[in-house]
Amino acid sequence: MRLPVKTFAGRVPRGLIALTLAGSLAACAVMGGGGSDGGGLVSAAGLPGNGPQSDYPVLVGEPYEIAGVAYRPNDTLNYDEVGYLAVDSGALGVTGSHHTLPVPSYAEVTSLTTGRTILVRLERRGPMDSNHLLALSPAALAQLDATAETLVRVRRVNPPEEQRMLLRGGQSASLRMDTPMALVSVLRRRLPAAPGAVEAAAPVAPAEMAASTPEPAAEPVSPARESVASVALPPSDEQAPPQRVVSEAPAAVSTSSLAPAATGSFMVQAATFSTEERAVRAAATLGGVVSPSGNLFRVRTGPFPSRNAAEASLANVRAAGYSDARILTGG
Repeated sequence: MRLPVKTFAGRVPRGLIALTLAGSLAACAVMGGGGSDGGGLVSAAGLPGNGPQSDYPVLVGEPYEIAGVAYRPNDTLNYDEVGYLAVDSGALGVTGSHHTLPVPSYAEVTSLTTGRTILVRLERRGPMDSNHLLALSPAALAQLDATAETLVRVRRVNPPEEQRMLLRGGQSASLRMDTPMALVSVLRRRLPAAPGAVEAAAPVAPAEMAASTPEPAAEPVSPARESVASVALPPSDEQAPPQRVVSEAPAAVSTSSLAPAATGSFMVQAATFSTEERAVRAAATLGGVVSPSGNLFRVRTGPFPSRNAAEASLANVRAAGYSDARILTGG
């Protein structure tokens, strides 16, 4: 006796059919047949997908040298430097080339001519034909309204995913808030003397400060541009040892020469630091003086002949990031 045989014709699960069809289409796409060059694999750029995974892996790279300047790529999270702009004429999208920051990474670029600030994706190492701080694609230059040799600030940021996606897709993110011109003036003081005079070593992380005042990242002061002289401290709310004045004097000037005597009974105290090196760097940025006090180093601007002059300096100091700065009077 033969048992009845059940047939399953016409009852193949729909999910199995869909998976089979998708696999066949994927195989056709990978092989890329039909081209005049005989086919081959499709490049990654031709495949769909613009998700967060496109920002990985993050590459740092080995040290290299350009025109006698050595660069050490480094994953510096708080990078904030000023310098000169170059043009990467063959680049697409709103992208940039940088000597030391990882690729890919993201940065805000500010024109120190207009204050306009844009967001760019750093995708390449460079510029490879100069020691300029940054090279931008034509699209990025157009959005920044800048040209070659424009003075810029480059600050590494971590933008939201929707803005990353726009840049990965070759589009531009919306303009950032314009940088106030008071802050632009402060940032311009940190510029190197010439387009090729850049700091090749990886930037140093912000100092641990003895006071609560934050220190914005600043370009290290070159020994050739720094001179130290002792001057008498004007009357103030406390007694302190003689000050150290940081100036823009050339290297040929003796460090024993006296700074011009300043008059006035108002000073602006910007911040207090635990190391003299950090205090000197901040003073160079603000155009101020370093005043040792025990194991600490205070950075001040002035003295000023009137409170109005001191308040103008206070506004610049606070615009540079020292929100706890205050005016001191000598009576």
